[in-house]
Amino acid sequence: MKKLLPLAVTLAGIALTASACSTATPGPGTAVPTATQTGIPSAASATGWELNTRGSADRIKAAGLEVLNAEGAAEHFHAHLDVFVDGKPVTVPADIGFSFTSDGKPNGISALHTHDESGIIHIEAPVAGMTYTLGQLVTEWGVLDGTDKAPGAARSSIDSWTVAVNGAKQDTKVTDVVLKAHDEVVLFHGNAPATLPSAFKFPEGL
Repeated sequence: MKKLLPLAVTLAGIALTASACSTATPGPGTAVPTATQTGIPSAASATGWELNTRGSADRIKAAGLEVLNAEGAAEHFHAHLDVFVDGKPVTVPADIGFSFTSDGKPNGISALHTHDESGIIHIEAPVAGMTYTLGQLVTEWGVLDGTDKAPGAARSSIDSWTVAVNGAKQDTKVTDVVLKAHDEVVLFHGNAPATLPSAFKFPEGL
């Protein structure tokens, strides 16, 4: 089993490094535009979308996942998530799927998590063959729970959102979208981005 150490200072606190994924933390990767797009705008921070480390362990459990003491090794793959509100990108925060002590130090991790703000979703599971969904990630993040009635707000109802996978809009319930290796998942509210990202170029080794 891999240990939680070493630890590294991230944007807002301390979090696990991505040592289980590669010998060095991978770069942010590149959103791959469709034929008519020249580039994907950089995501910017938006109020309410930041990760609240308080209650993180409870959110992992609410997502139906376990708080582990190390990343799993039985299954290991990655997907990518972009979030847009009326065509404007929202940052997917680092450390989704980590649990923290009261003083903000990591003390556990789920099989479904993020290490940085690249939007790369890591699935590092102790048991192979399990299904992981967008709904579970959103629950771990603590957003789109319907507690804010403002359209497109961070805690608005997820039922008003739309999801596309690899450039194709999905008819299924947003929360039921299954995360698969190298999928490009786009979650958006209101106007879709000018051109929907259809793929993501993952860093070498992912």
